[in-house]
Amino acid sequence: MISRRRFITAGMLTAAGIAYLTQETQAARATKKKKIGLQLYSVRDALKNDLEGTLKTLASIGYTWLELADYKDGKFYGKTPKEFKKLIKGLGMELIASHTGVTAETIDNTIEDHKAAGIKYIIQPWLAEDRRTSAEHYKKVCGELNQYGEKCKKEGLKFGYHNHAFEFDTVDGRIGYDLMLKETDPALVLFEMDVYWVRKGGADPLNYFEKFPGRFELLHFKDMDNTPEEGNTVIGKGVIDFGAICKAAPQSGMKYFFVELEKTKDITSVEGVKQSFEYLNGAAFIH
Repeated sequence: MISRRRFITAGMLTAAGIAYLTQETQAARATKKKKIGLQLYSVRDALKNDLEGTLKTLASIGYTWLELADYKDGKFYGKTPKEFKKLIKGLGMELIASHTGVTAETIDNTIEDHKAAGIKYIIQPWLAEDRRTSAEHYKKVCGELNQYGEKCKKEGLKFGYHNHAFEFDTVDGRIGYDLMLKETDPALVLFEMDVYWVRKGGADPLNYFEKFPGRFELLHFKDMDNTPEEGNTVIGKGVIDFGAICKAAPQSGMKYFFVELEKTKDITSVEGVKQSFEYLNGAAFIH
């Protein structure tokens, strides 16, 4: 029979063990790196000064997914597709998407190079001003996007469009973004929603998730400061409710998201993306 003293001692040790395990579990959760993406445009200057060193820093911060913003002359940041793929894989990160303007003349080579790099998504990042002054202009653009999307689909890639604020202007009585979503084929063209620019354009991301469910496989997580200028700021220091956006992921269709900082105040771009990662990594709404 166990004596009362031994029973109490055993209980105290058990309680202490549970407390230790609880603290250990909490510490592990706090240091666990979640899967968070980064649009490399955020650190463009640092990449120009030291490509490999900056990429190593991003990996050490904890970023998992990357979206590129420097494809030209068949190379990514001055490296061949296979060289860049090897570099990123060696750092434990994954190439997901790439921002690059495409035309009927360049789409085939663009697909070939992105396939060689192991990139899943090609994203058209911009629409020239003279191509968005009427509903007919938008419809013509959408026809081209459908064609590019069809070519990408045949090669096992996905094609999408990234918004700014101008798409929320009204042309010929219609909102440009709504027109694009209706005139593009959901089987061929997805939309990468930049939540900052949606807000800047006077719209609400959650409303678009309801109106066009499943169309937004990729998202840019970009925060807006609480000033009259509505400038870009470090994630978590602004007014955008990323928790609500993540909660709506089943409706939006979000598969990947990328932090983007267009510019920072008083800190370097690398410090800005580090603070943004730390905020999201510690947020309960990121799993």
